[in-house]
Amino acid sequence: MIDVVIDHHWSRAMRPVVILLFALSFSLPLQTLSAQTWRSDAAYIAAVNEGKRMAARHEYIFAIDAYRKANKIAGGKDEASLDEIYRMQMAIGSYKDAIKTRTKLLTLAADGRARSIAEVDKGMALISQAGDKGKPELLQAAHTSFAAAASDYPKNPTAHFYDGKVLARLKQTEAAREQFKECLSCLSPKDPSYVRAQHFADNPELSLAKMAPSFTVTALDGQKFALDEMGGKVVLIDFWATWCGPCNRELPHLKKIAKEFANEPFVIISVSWDSDETKWKEFIAKNEMNWVQYRDANHSLSTAFGINAIPHYFTIDSDGALTAEMLGEDSDVEGKLKKLIAKARAAREKQVASAGE
Repeated sequence: MIDVVIDHHWSRAMRPVVILLFALSFSLPLQTLSAQTWRSDAAYIAAVNEGKRMAARHEYIFAIDAYRKANKIAGGKDEASLDEIYRMQMAIGSYKDAIKTRTKLLTLAADGRARSIAEVDKGMALISQAGDKGKPELLQAAHTSFAAAASDYPKNPTAHFYDGKVLARLKQTEAAREQFKECLSCLSPKDPSYVRAQHFADNPELSLAKMAPSFTVTALDGQKFALDEMGGKVVLIDFWATWCGPCNRELPHLKKIAKEFANEPFVIISVSWDSDETKWKEFIAKNEMNWVQYRDANHSLSTAFGINAIPHYFTIDSDGALTAEMLGEDSDVEGKLKKLIAKARAAREKQVASAGE
């Protein structure tokens, strides 16, 4: 199973929450209880609790110090503390330290699955350290980590997926294609990210684009909406709420867009923050919002997109690449859509012409 959130480190809009890793169902092996008497040590418990408190307040430096103290009490063998330290180092952009932390965890891993998880995390830190420019030596080191992860546990889809992305950045297109194919072999076709991996296997260069999180939702009318199955269509994602004044003022504009591009390769999905389902449904019916509607009651999709204010728009082109992010009223949504739709229409006409030859 893969999480619906992907590529947090490759796009500002998709910044984690968690590292857009695939959600592996593996768990790190625990040592025997006899080797973990430190878990009941009062000083250890106090240090862990302090780490949790500091992390909850986003005081990550202090939280890291607390977890380091806990790990020291544990003789340097506390996987849980090292895991928390790594995640906070990633959150504050301390990538070199995150690499060192994951390297320590590798020495504690007792089986292939545990080593595979640690190697993937190390690779993610190296990708982040490489930055947008992609320093070749760091990308090569990331490839080495992902390859090791796949060797330790061949059915780890995350290892193959991100190795494919790294290889594509290194311009090793065919090697990247093979990794995306390996990723597909580890996944169920029902997985929300299966289609995306398939797209990348077909065209590895597409993996270099900034992509929106892969997701599947059940719309108000009961139909399934899967972002990665919108191939060939432009997608506008609109985050809003019935109680949001600016959103209400934007509604006539959104209705105009829906009408203007009704016969084009174009889809709108409106994602509501409403907690009151009845009020949401009534508002949609009253205002004749006859496009895809989804209520993000627990804000999970909003969190995946990294947003905390509405109205908020994202445009996605016909190849599935994230092209623009717009916040607030008076955003030039229509202007951006016209260009993207014209491009999608031209691509579709070319495809039809080729099929008729």
